Amino acid sequence: MFSGIVEEFATVVAIKKDRENIDFTLKCSFVNELKIDQSIAHNGVCLTVVKIIDGTYVVTAMKETLDRSNLGLLQVGDKVNVERSMLMNGRLDGHIVQGHVDETAKCIAMEDANGSTYFTFEYPEDREMAKKGYFTVDKGSVTVNGVSLTVCNPTSNTFQVAIIPYTFEHTNFCDIKVGSVVNLEFDILGKYIARLQSI
Repeated sequence: MFSGIVEEFATVVAIKKDRENIDFTLKCSFVNELKIDQSIAHNGVCLTVVKIIDGTYVVTAMKETLDRSNLGLLQVGDKVNVERSMLMNGRLDGHIVQGHVDETAKCIAMEDANGSTYFTFEYPEDREMAKKGYFTVDKGSVTVNGVSLTVCNPTSNTFQVAIIPYTFEHTNFCDIKVGSVVNLEFDILGKYIARLQSI
C-alpha cells in the first residue's frame, strides 16, 4: 500500500526484454536502503525489487502491467516517480493507493495558474468501467503517475489537476507535455462503493 506522496524520481539506466517481461534497472538516492522482495511504486505501479547491483536496483514488469501502464514506453534516461510502501505507523499524507494502475490517460492541455499549472487528462470513455468505479469526482482523489492529486472539473472521461511548483519540480510532472501518456489509479473507495451498489 502507498500514499501517493512521491519520494523522488529514479532514473532508468537499463532496459532488458525477457520474453514478454521487461527488466528495468534504475538508480535513485535510497538504493542502499533497499532489499530484495521490497515493493516500490514506479509511476504508480507496484513492482518488486529482484536485484541490487552497483548502486542500482532491478524490477520486472510483466505483460499485464505493460499493457495497462506507460512503463512500456520508458527509455533509458527517463525519470520515474518512486515511492516505497507505506509504514503502518506513519501518516497517510495522500490517500490510499494500491499501486495497481487501472489504465493510462493522455495529457490534452496545460494552463498556467499564476504560479501553478493545470493539467487536463483524457482517458477512454467506457460506461461499463464507470459503473465499476473507474471515474473521477470533483474534489475527489486520483493517482497520476503515482502522485496523489485532487480532481478538478471532471467530465465523463477528462479531469484536471493543479500542480504546485514543488510537485512540478520533484516529480516527473516536469517532463509531462501535451500528448504525454500517464498512469491512472482511480480511488479504491469509489470502486468499493460502486461494487456494493451493483450487488
